[in-house]
Amino acid sequence: MKKSIAAFTLTVISIACLLSIALFGIRAWKIPGVFDEDGIRLGLDLAGGSAIVYEADINRTPSSAEINTAVAMIRGRLDMLNYTEATVTSGGTNQIIVEIPGISDPEEAVRMLGANAVLEFRDSDGNLVLEGSDIANAVPDYGDIGGGYNEWFISLRLNPAAVAKWADATREAARRPEGENYIAIFMDDSELMRPRVQQEINSDTCTITGGYDRASAEYWAGLISAGQLPFALKDVQLTATGPALGEKSIQTSLFAGLIGVILIMLFMIVYYRIPGLIASISLVAYIGIVGIVLVLTQVNLSLPGIAGIILSMGMAVDANVIIFERIKEELRSGKSVRLSIKGGFRRALTAILDSNITTLMVAAVLWYFGTGPIVGFAVVWFIGVIVSMFTAITITRWLLHQLVGMNIKNAKLYGI
Repeated sequence: MKKSIAAFTLTVISIACLLSIALFGIRAWKIPGVFDEDGIRLGLDLAGGSAIVYEADINRTPSSAEINTAVAMIRGRLDMLNYTEATVTSGGTNQIIVEIPGISDPEEAVRMLGANAVLEFRDSDGNLVLEGSDIANAVPDYGDIGGGYNEWFISLRLNPAAVAKWADATREAARRPEGENYIAIFMDDSELMRPRVQQEINSDTCTITGGYDRASAEYWAGLISAGQLPFALKDVQLTATGPALGEKSIQTSLFAGLIGVILIMLFMIVYYRIPGLIASISLVAYIGIVGIVLVLTQVNLSLPGIAGIILSMGMAVDANVIIFERIKEELRSGKSVRLSIKGGFRRALTAILDSNITTLMVAAVLWYFGTGPIVGFAVVWFIGVIVSMFTAITITRWLLHQLVGMNIKNAKLYGI
């Protein structure tokens, strides 16, 4: 009994510490809290950001297909940089409007995005070898490329029409002496990198190595991909936008959320008694874990993301309701509290797994195929569902078993 009391107390204290870390962070370890400036990354509708109006820099009116291609490429660039809440829309016949949350300096946003740049590949003599239109895509990859160990690199794929030009350029570069055997990659006349060429490359794929880690490989691959635009873009208007909701609205939303959580806890405790108290403790653990995950992953949180949190919180409570109802059924059949808890979890597990796995599949589809706010909603929803399933299956079960070990076995205290 003493061991169960100690284990229960330690678990509750740990959950309280978890919530404290989520709210206030750990200064010594430089882990920010959710309300710190560098805590959760807020979306444009909550924290404001930068708005950029791009215009096609060509001597003709671009086609709608070209505009759509440019919009899709800029959208992919933003997603790669984890600005999933940014919006990219076409305006008029030759303009593209980009709104990026969390960046108060529009010029910094332009530099980060690199959407107005023109990509060029040049040899050591400065001769143009390839243009951005010759590149099909550039993606970060990880594996063994001949050195006997795995490393991060950039996988470059060319359009079929550029293969012959690339073969001639790499053959010539490989013949040059050390220090001149390279093909440099430029964006808007600014050199990005200078990879060496070791041999002729007569195919539509090649790799760029350079001791990259995952973040740098993603960054440089995204920057090269930005140069695939069908035409150059020039920024014609830069503005800093304020939050659409404002601090007061955020505080009101948090206050409303707190009231909702308290009402849920009161209902669970009144209706399910001891199990309801355990569900409330698990809900506190859920809030703490989700807060820490959002801080560490730096996922943009906006109104759709908040909706994802609320939805997954409802699923966390729903999982506990399923478990407690199964436990009550076991108690009504005359079983002991210990056996009822064990049987209730066993019977509820299938329903919980089925509902959560199908929900995760839907969230994954939205995450993969969605854009902008849809991706933000899907990511937060996905995280919330996993955490809710964890708290219901592990924390709630652990705490209930500790209560039984403390000789709290009166069936009336378990909702009967």
